[in-house]
Amino acid sequence: MWQQLTLRDLGVIDSAELELSEGFTVITGETGAGKTMVVTALGLLRGDRADPGLVRRGADRARVEASIGVRAGAGAATAVEEAGGRIDDDVVILGRILSAQGRSRAVAGGATVPAALLTEVTDELVAVHGQSDQHRLLRAAEQRAALDRFAGDEFAAAAAAYGPVHARWRAAQRTLDELRTHAQERARELDVLRFGLDEVESVDPQPGEDEALKAEEGVLAHAESLARAADLAHSVLTGEAGPSAARTQVAEASAHLQDVGGHDPALDQLTERVVEIGILVDEVGADLAAYSAGVELDPERLATLQDRRAALAALQRKYGPTLDDVLAWAATSATRLGELGNDDEAVAALVTELAELEPEVHRLAGEMSKLRVDAAGRLGELVDAELAQLSMPSAHLEVSVTTRPDAVPGPHGLDDVELLFAANSGTGLRPLHKGASGGELSRLMLALEVVLADRTTVPTLVFDEVDAGIGGKAAVEVGRRLSRLAQHAQVIAVTHLPQVAAFADHHFVVSKDDNGTVTSSSVAEVQESDRVDELARMLAGQEESAAAQAHARELLALARDGS
Repeated sequence: MWQQLTLRDLGVIDSAELELSEGFTVITGETGAGKTMVVTALGLLRGDRADPGLVRRGADRARVEASIGVRAGAGAATAVEEAGGRIDDDVVILGRILSAQGRSRAVAGGATVPAALLTEVTDELVAVHGQSDQHRLLRAAEQRAALDRFAGDEFAAAAAAYGPVHARWRAAQRTLDELRTHAQERARELDVLRFGLDEVESVDPQPGEDEALKAEEGVLAHAESLARAADLAHSVLTGEAGPSAARTQVAEASAHLQDVGGHDPALDQLTERVVEIGILVDEVGADLAAYSAGVELDPERLATLQDRRAALAALQRKYGPTLDDVLAWAATSATRLGELGNDDEAVAALVTELAELEPEVHRLAGEMSKLRVDAAGRLGELVDAELAQLSMPSAHLEVSVTTRPDAVPGPHGLDDVELLFAANSGTGLRPLHKGASGGELSRLMLALEVVLADRTTVPTLVFDEVDAGIGGKAAVEVGRRLSRLAQHAQVIAVTHLPQVAAFADHHFVVSKDDNGTVTSSSVAEVQESDRVDELARMLAGQEESAAAQAHARELLALARDGS
């Protein structure tokens, strides 16, 4: 339910706050006062295009904000939270800010969001019926949805059973079509994968092998120079180089130091270090000798390594760039090869699955068709009765449910649903877009909402001058039916008819003030005598007229009595 609506600098409205409640709320006011700005504000909060011309003259920006109650876990709440917004005490704050320079910003739960998110959030929170929104009823999908809602729980259960079966059937069809349509492409892919896997298998690369081979090749390719360098280093360190050998020089240094040992601890420490150097020189010398003796000159092994590395490099150029990438490609391709190699088995399995699913899809769709046909007759009768009370006694609505012999089951079954309408006796039934005027569509939409009231899933219904073009007794019936709707949902209506306004539980009046420079409007809730004054103004144009006030009180009494 919408709890509060705030408008700032929108159109002619300077500032307005509407505390909205359950039941039936009307908004009235003089022509040009700006009462439709309330519906415009709702449109902005529903993600409508932001028109900078809506910013009040002299203001930098306009702001619209609403507090709306939402159920925990509802789709609207989830959408807001996923966008980074917050839901506090099951209430979400939606906002829209329009700049006079043309920019706009949408807010949900305190987070800036795309305007499209407002549409997603409010789709389940409010339905607006106005001259522009009536075109929804002209769409085949909306007409089918209205009938399906009316068909009730039994139809909903049938549709719930049909949906998953139809989805499986269509998925199997698409997969089978793909297998058959792209058979040649899949065969070519199969050949490419087999060739590539054969290449990889023939080389049989191992994880990390390329780096190990690279290191070994480096040793074999430089074996002579490595051994020679080790021999020369050994000679220089261990004495074969004569008196200049490092071992000889260190031994001499050690002897000099040891001759004066025991006189200075600092020098004694240095002497120990020189002795350690001598030991280290001996050890390194021995290691160099062992290394030199162990270096192998193996041209054949070198050639084998180079051939192996060339084979790995060829794989990496095709399936790499690294050897790990080659191995990963081989693993993935082996899995894909298994899938492609099972095409014949997959086709056979899909054909079997379709043979089982198709009769079930048609059976479930047939059950939906029967329920639709039964509901169509009842819906037409109930809407006709409502239209008769709305001063359209000869109007007739027929809900046509047809199934083409060659129809392919779709997501909603086999049926084409169309609303056919005749406004008067003797005129043929015609599609809504050809057989109903704007005013007739308004009353037809209202009649449908009344009939579907106990099945509505939207908590708030808004009617923007749905009573245009009617008056008298029909206007009273419009008010009565909006009041009846308010027993099932929050109803907000913008109206110029006192007969409608009299039935409201809450009455807001938009009034304007023109100081000669700028026109501004405000919104205030009226009760008791103020409400009588507003109804009198709507009846006679003069709120102080005794006759108009008497008529206003009569209308209020009529509405309270419900007669």
